[in-house]
Amino acid sequence: MSTPASRWMSKGAVNAALTLAALYMLFPLVWLVTAATKDTGGLLAGNAFSFEGFSLGANLSALASYGDGVYFRWYLNSLLYAGGGALLSSLISVAAGYAFDKYRFRGKEKLFGVVLLGVLVPTTALALPMYLLASEVGVVNTYWAVLLPVLVHPFGVYLSRVFSAGYVPGEALEAARIDGAGELRTFWSIGLRMLMPGFVTVFLFQFTAIWNNFFLPLVMLSDQKLFPLSLGLYAWNSNSHAEPEFYPLVVTGSLLAVIPLIVAFVSLQRHWKAGLTAGSVK
Repeated sequence: MSTPASRWMSKGAVNAALTLAALYMLFPLVWLVTAATKDTGGLLAGNAFSFEGFSLGANLSALASYGDGVYFRWYLNSLLYAGGGALLSSLISVAAGYAFDKYRFRGKEKLFGVVLLGVLVPTTALALPMYLLASEVGVVNTYWAVLLPVLVHPFGVYLSRVFSAGYVPGEALEAARIDGAGELRTFWSIGLRMLMPGFVTVFLFQFTAIWNNFFLPLVMLSDQKLFPLSLGLYAWNSNSHAEPEFYPLVVTGSLLAVIPLIVAFVSLQRHWKAGLTAGSVK
């Protein structure tokens, strides 16, 4: 039987471990916030954790003016790739997962096995084949070269099937069919609404993956006006060794780049938490 002292020590050890883990995860963000307030000299001097010589306004002004505001062009590109791509990809994944769960057709489990096999294949291994396909179609160095590949999300299909099994009762679908609703109407009006927590969960996973995507745009794009933030900041960082004035631009641009991820998780956390508990209570 555990004593109050042992329980207190166990609780303290758990809290200490959680505190260390939180500090470990927050440390890069704290560095990013303080480093974004430094000019080139402050960053090279290594005193990034102090607010001495506050230059955030000057850094933002330089970021907006450099290259006729190309940074915000990259920002809009990333919002298009991540927002539009994640929205369409999540809708396709949810529809596919719903179909795998609710319909019976020949070869269903074998086809689903192929989907699971796609989860195991790293996206970097597919970049070159996708480039060759895009070259054949003629969409290399266009927005479609980045948007089309991200519409297929095998892990999202797998999650959506799990969500469909836990969230969508067959009785509700049968009632809709008895009332005369077609299959598309049943999915859109009933299935998709019940699957909304799963839809948001898949959306957040895909939004984060596309927003941080680097290798696919690197392979597909050569026009800087089409770059997402990840590729644009990489290009600036590559130049910073020869031109140190790029350091504040890269750091300040990286700080602004995390804002959409934070906004997405905070604004959708209610649906996201509900999605993570799917299947825990039947």
